[in-house]
Amino acid sequence: SEGLCQTEEGNPFPVWQDGNISPCFNQLVLGALPHAGMAVLSACYLGMPRSEQLHTSPPCGWTLRLVTALLVVVLFVIDLSLVGALQQPDMYLDILMDSCGVLAWMVHGSAIAVLMKTRFRRTRGPQLLLITTLLLVPNLVINLVICCNRHDCLSLTEPFKLMRFVLASARMLLLLGYLLAFAFPCISNADYTLYINAVDGSPLLPEDVQLDTGEIVAEDGSSYLSRLFYLWLDPLLRRGQRGELTRPTHVLPKGDVRLLRVLHKAFGLRYYILGVLKVMVNMSSFAGPLLLSRLVNFIEDTKAPVTEGVWCVLGLFGMTLFSSVLQNIFAFEVSKVCLSARASLVSAVYGKALRVSSCSLAGFSLGEVVNLMSTDTDRVVNFFNSFHELWSLPFRFSITLYLLYLQVGVAFLGGLCVALVLVPLNKFLASRILSNNKHMLKCKDDRVKLMTEILFGIRVIKFYNWEPHFTQKVSEHRKQELSYLRAIKYLDALCVYTWAALPVIISILTFVTYVLLGHQLTAAKVFTTVALVGMLIVPLNAFPWVLSGILEAKVSLERIQRFIGLTNQDLLAHYALSRRLHLFSISDGFCLVQGSLVVVVGKVGCGKSSLLAALTGELRRLSGVLYVANREAGFGLVSQEPWIQHASVQDNILFGKDYDADFYQAVIEACALSDDLGVLPNGDQTEVGENGVTLSGGQKARLALARAAYMNKDIYLLDDPLAAVDTDVAEHLMKKCVMGLLKGKTRILSTHRIEFVQQADMMVLMDNGTIIKTGTPAEILPLVEAAPKVERNAQKPEQRDMIEQQEEEEELDPLPVLNVGSDPDMLSEEQKQAGQLAWKVYRTYWSAVGGVIAASIVLSLLLMQASKNTADWWLSYWISTLNHNGSTCRSDRSLADGVLPHLLLFSPGGLIFHTPRSPLPAGPAFLSTNMSADVKFYLMVYGSIAVANTVFTALRAFLFAYGVVCAAEAIHNRLLDRVLKATVTFFDTTPLGRILNRFSSDLYTIDDSLPFVLNILLANIFGLLGMLVVMSFGLPWLLAPLLLLALLYHRTQHFYRHTSRELKRLCSLTLSPIYSHFSETITGLGTIRASGSAARFEGENTRRLEQNQRCLFLSSAAMQWLDIRLQMIGVAVVTGLGMIAVIQHQYGSVDPGLVGLSLSYALSITMLLSGLIFSFTQTEMQLVSVERSEEYATGLPSEPQHQNTQVSPAWPERGLLEFCGVDLAYREGLPNALEGVSLVVQPGEKIGIVGRTGSGKSTMFLALFRMVELSQGQILLDHLDISTVGLSQLRSRLAIIPQDPFLFSGTIRENLDPCQRHQDQQLLDVLDQCHLSSVLSRIGGLDAEVGERGKCLSAGQRQLLCLARALLTQAKVLCIDEATASVDQKTDQLLQRTIRERFQDHTVLTIAHRINTIMDCDRVLVMHAGKVVEFDTPAALSQTKNSIFHNLVGEQGK
Repeated sequence: SEGLCQTEEGNPFPVWQDGNISPCFNQLVLGALPHAGMAVLSACYLGMPRSEQLHTSPPCGWTLRLVTALLVVVLFVIDLSLVGALQQPDMYLDILMDSCGVLAWMVHGSAIAVLMKTRFRRTRGPQLLLITTLLLVPNLVINLVICCNRHDCLSLTEPFKLMRFVLASARMLLLLGYLLAFAFPCISNADYTLYINAVDGSPLLPEDVQLDTGEIVAEDGSSYLSRLFYLWLDPLLRRGQRGELTRPTHVLPKGDVRLLRVLHKAFGLRYYILGVLKVMVNMSSFAGPLLLSRLVNFIEDTKAPVTEGVWCVLGLFGMTLFSSVLQNIFAFEVSKVCLSARASLVSAVYGKALRVSSCSLAGFSLGEVVNLMSTDTDRVVNFFNSFHELWSLPFRFSITLYLLYLQVGVAFLGGLCVALVLVPLNKFLASRILSNNKHMLKCKDDRVKLMTEILFGIRVIKFYNWEPHFTQKVSEHRKQELSYLRAIKYLDALCVYTWAALPVIISILTFVTYVLLGHQLTAAKVFTTVALVGMLIVPLNAFPWVLSGILEAKVSLERIQRFIGLTNQDLLAHYALSRRLHLFSISDGFCLVQGSLVVVVGKVGCGKSSLLAALTGELRRLSGVLYVANREAGFGLVSQEPWIQHASVQDNILFGKDYDADFYQAVIEACALSDDLGVLPNGDQTEVGENGVTLSGGQKARLALARAAYMNKDIYLLDDPLAAVDTDVAEHLMKKCVMGLLKGKTRILSTHRIEFVQQADMMVLMDNGTIIKTGTPAEILPLVEAAPKVERNAQKPEQRDMIEQQEEEEELDPLPVLNVGSDPDMLSEEQKQAGQLAWKVYRTYWSAVGGVIAASIVLSLLLMQASKNTADWWLSYWISTLNHNGSTCRSDRSLADGVLPHLLLFSPGGLIFHTPRSPLPAGPAFLSTNMSADVKFYLMVYGSIAVANTVFTALRAFLFAYGVVCAAEAIHNRLLDRVLKATVTFFDTTPLGRILNRFSSDLYTIDDSLPFVLNILLANIFGLLGMLVVMSFGLPWLLAPLLLLALLYHRTQHFYRHTSRELKRLCSLTLSPIYSHFSETITGLGTIRASGSAARFEGENTRRLEQNQRCLFLSSAAMQWLDIRLQMIGVAVVTGLGMIAVIQHQYGSVDPGLVGLSLSYALSITMLLSGLIFSFTQTEMQLVSVERSEEYATGLPSEPQHQNTQVSPAWPERGLLEFCGVDLAYREGLPNALEGVSLVVQPGEKIGIVGRTGSGKSTMFLALFRMVELSQGQILLDHLDISTVGLSQLRSRLAIIPQDPFLFSGTIRENLDPCQRHQDQQLLDVLDQCHLSSVLSRIGGLDAEVGERGKCLSAGQRQLLCLARALLTQAKVLCIDEATASVDQKTDQLLQRTIRERFQDHTVLTIAHRINTIMDCDRVLVMHAGKVVEFDTPAALSQTKNSIFHNLVGEQGK
């Protein structure tokens, strides 16, 4: 040992030597031993198996650790060579230690390199490695301390020893870097999104279908506590209590993932480490005020040495700088955690939506599910901002209380009691605000849901002249919503007022208690107490809001948890493995051979669509067996209501598959889309609007069919794709697509067009959800009352092409407007608006609030700020007076030392409410009794000013609350009125989401967010003005650097604001595609899952989310960029003030009271500056919502609103209709949709209208109802030009059954007769005539709910309900637009009879695809390319050999 340690024989291994730990103990026990342990432990990880699934580059934290390890090895090697060069007595001890170090870090580096390629790379790695690294710290620290104590180590004369000291310091820094890399592994967001588990890398929210639940036990993964008390059995016991343990499978553990636990696992450690930063921020924020008070103390003492002042200023500079930097880092790191969490939650909700079973999803409306992804996710993410405040506020509160106790002893309890009594009051107010908020959001949801339906059904509303009714309905919802908003705003105002009055009450109570306890009140006590009480208010006031933020996050987390907990689609259980095919509640099963065509027929609502849904697994199988061969490949599904994506035509058809030119062309030919594409402005690259809004019904159906055909699946499920197309197109689809392109595939086709079913291999007849009979068409067809078979003469190809070419031009030329809806154009249009937020917008909001109210708010703000600053000035004036009057009294420095450090503590601003701040220079140690009258006088004046301040505060708070509610009401009313009066063209060319945005997010902003930030902005502006006035008054010299800093501030904020604004716009711009893609996914869930495209859609969601996350990340980074610069300006102001004060002190021309006041203000200037710019930017952002709603409220094209008073109430009495040379184009620059249409329809005549899709049939109805105004010509009704009649007069006298059967969510009664003009009996009669009474009795009569957009009824039943609507109106002219396309033949014939009987003496115009529907009309009108081609009786036209009608009818007419 003597050779190694160079120690005495009597004490060979000393622990302590020369007042330090001995080098021997340090190098062997604290150095070599831990290094050896590290080497052994690291070696254990060298054989870890590699993971094959890692394709991304390793996280930077791991890379940093590897680099650190290698650098440490290099440092040890250099140290070894230096030890050899020095040849000191204990060199062998150092050599041993350095060698161990080289070995340990080399092995450790290798272990890290191995771990980077294993599953550990997604985590921080084994915790043991961290412990071994931490054990090396003591050795290094002791080495550095020993070196510092030995002066020769730091001497330039001993370069080798100095170099060893530098190397040891470098090792220390590297070790710190290593530990930081461990704490912040920088695992990328994508990793956080996808993985949560430290060990198994399982997805964030495991699917229900994981490994067989039989292989896991509920006990697995439980904690020791859970195992000790059998807590893992609780869920099972709860299920037993609910009576859910009836089958053996029920005892298997449920894979119930608690979302909170998952988030904790993913982000917990990283987030908690930030708490350390928060503690440091809190502690360093105390230093500024303490140093300020020392500085004021120095100024008070005229004989103090100048160095003391300089040190104070330097300390002030250092501490405020340190505090600023820490605060900045903390904010940025928290924002990064928030982003990671948001990505995880959004991905989880989206992933769940793709896997959840349809039956579970039925309990949520589309809006609710989208809300989970937007509002609820944001609320949960906000929790990360609130949580650290939850513990830091009580921490600051307790320190302040202790300082108060030092000042006034137990007297502070009197004031504290009041404060604590107010906390429950504040909690009560907060809970009231919360409950009102909940009600308000519910009303808002209902209103937005209603608006969505109104916008979806806007044509129906205009056709039936229901605008006034729906305006009133929305207004009622809005009124209720505003009543809650009003309550929230007034409660808010009450909170503000309570907390503003509190400091005065607490201060005065504390003083009274203090006097009653027999103490003498001095000015010193008054100021210090007032300052501390002001400080006390911040935590007390902020705490309930932090708490409510956390509670909101909890509610939202539970909502997301409930959604995540829904049962998934279990296809393994749904399908059987045997080769027989049975279906849920179908009495008789059937079996299909591969490649056969099965046609499913049956009357409306018999369960045809449900049969197909059961095959794809969308419905739950209750019993029976269902087998589908090769189901993993998916189905080609065409749903009854075609689901079209907001993408180009080609993207819709390809649906994620690779482009194969020949096959693509074949599909387009087979689905009769060639001519449509020829007319589109950009061919198949033309964008299709939301839900295919810019395509006709027939085009949507064919596009959906083309998409399915291109999928090239083995099994095709076609749900009535022929309903929306006319006869010749239907035959083309049947021949070229179903029997041609899809030949050899298994096809199940449900249809009412039984003229095409002769070629079926098998027919299935359904009724009431049951298969009645299966067999060949010959067996089944006699059971279905059908139209006679139609033989058709083939049209000449060139004639047909010409017809298609021309008809498409009219229908499809509206499509160029699509570019308006596509992203690039929308982007440029919105940027143009935001780039320059005009003064007009501020003026608009000012007038919406109301000029008088707005002026009153500004005045009360001014008075409030003035009284606040006056109160502060009065205190400083009092100090100065006492100084002059009491200069003869004994100046007790020790008292000043005792008082001052606590005086300005926490006066740094940020008190949103009234917080009198008071720097206190040294005052007299005691006051003679005759001066207590002075004290009383000063206290009285101070109290009066403070009371005035609280009055002005109350006035401002309540006036502001009243003003913003007035504004919210005015803006909504104008917007609603204008939108409902807008022309149909506007709705056709504007995506529905964009209009809806104005009524949902924009209005929510105007209601809630804008008032909140505007309130803060106004307080900040007036606060800053007051502060600058006081500071300039106190130290006029400060104006010079202030002007320079003001210029710098202006440049900085100007530079920032442009980028910030555009980043915020890009954030919202990249956010919309996420939500629209999500709602599109939910709408087309059946198609997506049936075709097996779920994974691709999930990838698309991730791509869009990443784009939005990038923008959000940059936006938050830009905020911190600005924040650090503003902090620097704040530091400069404080330092500048200090320096000026020190310089002036040398020349003896300074008033300590005013300096103290100015300095206490200066400390909070950074907060005010950054508060001002953030609130200004935020207000500007929120005002964009006012601008957007104003754009609609003033700039929309409106329908003419005039009324014709000469029109008699009975008009039209006869129903004589004349079209005279009518030309009509949908918009300027588009070809005419109707050209030179002239015809006369006699009173009571029944006219059938036929023609190819887009030939102008529906356009005639639009012209008659003046949905689109004529370019030329006129339409006369009973010899009166309809353009002279008011729109509401005209539309209320006509009746229409539109092509798309649209229902509003509500009862059958509300849908039939929203304006409640008819008796129940009349309603029941028309329903009976429409053959709906049996359905009605089954679902619950007139008060039965029809569901969102009528989803509780089948498509045919919806059409029948729309027919019943028309039967109710006693109009002389009835227009029927393909009203029975989704109805079976038998019902169709019954309906035609009903219409004939009910409208015997009325004029009826019928557009039909089925020829037999119009064969018994008086005359038939054949339209082609917007012109009247033929107009005669059916008999005459079918006799004419070369007539188009003859070709349509074929042999039938004869």
